[in-house]
Amino acid sequence: MNPKRLTFINRNNFELSAHLYLPADQRPHFFAIFAHCFTCSKNFSAVTRICTALSQNGIAALSFDFTGLGMSEGEFGASSFSNNVSDLLDAADFLNKEYQAPKMLIGHSLGGAAVLYAAVQMAEVKAVVTIAAPAFPGHVRHLFLDSIEQIEKNGSARVAIGGRPFQISKSFVDDLEQEPLASFLKKLRKSLLILHSPQDKIVEISNAAEIYNAAHHPKSFISLDGANHLVSNPLDSEYIAEVIGSWSKRYVLVEEKQVNDTRGNQVFVRLSGEKYTTEVMTPNHQLIADEPLDVGGADLGPNPYDLLMASLGSCTAMTLKMYAERKKWPLEQVSVFLNHEKVHVTDSAHPEDNSAKVSQFTRIIEIEGDLSAEQRQRLLEISNKCPVHRTLQEEIIIQTMLAK
Repeated sequence: MNPKRLTFINRNNFELSAHLYLPADQRPHFFAIFAHCFTCSKNFSAVTRICTALSQNGIAALSFDFTGLGMSEGEFGASSFSNNVSDLLDAADFLNKEYQAPKMLIGHSLGGAAVLYAAVQMAEVKAVVTIAAPAFPGHVRHLFLDSIEQIEKNGSARVAIGGRPFQISKSFVDDLEQEPLASFLKKLRKSLLILHSPQDKIVEISNAAEIYNAAHHPKSFISLDGANHLVSNPLDSEYIAEVIGSWSKRYVLVEEKQVNDTRGNQVFVRLSGEKYTTEVMTPNHQLIADEPLDVGGADLGPNPYDLLMASLGSCTAMTLKMYAERKKWPLEQVSVFLNHEKVHVTDSAHPEDNSAKVSQFTRIIEIEGDLSAEQRQRLLEISNKCPVHRTLQEEIIIQTMLAK
């Protein structure tokens, strides 16, 4: 089941609740830790979507609730930004003992600032990613600015953040006055990816520029144009994960690609978590299948019938290419357009059943090249001999059993 529910004990003896998102074959390229935004949790929608997409890109992602938030023990009012940093260090120790040391830290908003401070203390971490991160932890003071006087006077105050009540202590506020990242980043010798939206109204994009200018190379900036601070659009979360996956190939040393573990089978399919997003894996490749939004899916990949038509179409194109090469015909390109529908049987084996329907695939083949009419007609005939076409027309036996 993805995510895997875990707990670990931090240095203050609090039990922290965590989720571990693993690739389908349980053999990730590397492990990463995701730090959530201020007052959020591991169950925040952007966190779950990004971590799920990362696992589908072969990266194992651990997300957890900071002390006093979500399902983790402790009091939020008694915690601090420094506690968040130490929680990250403890999460890394947990991964190192139970799985393997993380090679990447990813942080959203204040979690982005926390990973920058924590990464300096983690030799095994090779890359850091920030999403909408402030250049100074004290930036979050504006969320409870109206209560600062009361906090200073009484030592704490109950404030509403994002519509939820939180007890904020003076020590919490004081701890936000950390060393500015502009000077702190001089100690960071990690690859850095900064993602930020120009339209972010909570943490302005000038923060991204400040972090970028202070950091050493290699450093990269990606504009999340159109995204809001909380990354509430699922398409933005998917894009972020894809960018991180591609960027990490250059900056995180990964051992030579191993054959995917399909448990001795030709294809391995896994569906876990919410909705219908499904991972499809062969020994050397993987892809995503899904259902459209209007039937409850996330539309992150083609649906099963689309994949079936893709199989027929790709097999058709390959078969024509192979035949033309053997004949030394000047075939330049093959395009195959396909549709699927259920149609009434006109010549049914069961004429008494007027409602009987069968699947009909319509295949339109576009051939480019200096070919004669006779050659084109022959290629049309050959298309019906492609292996997938012939398999679909054969009597098919499907054996199904439960795994032991």
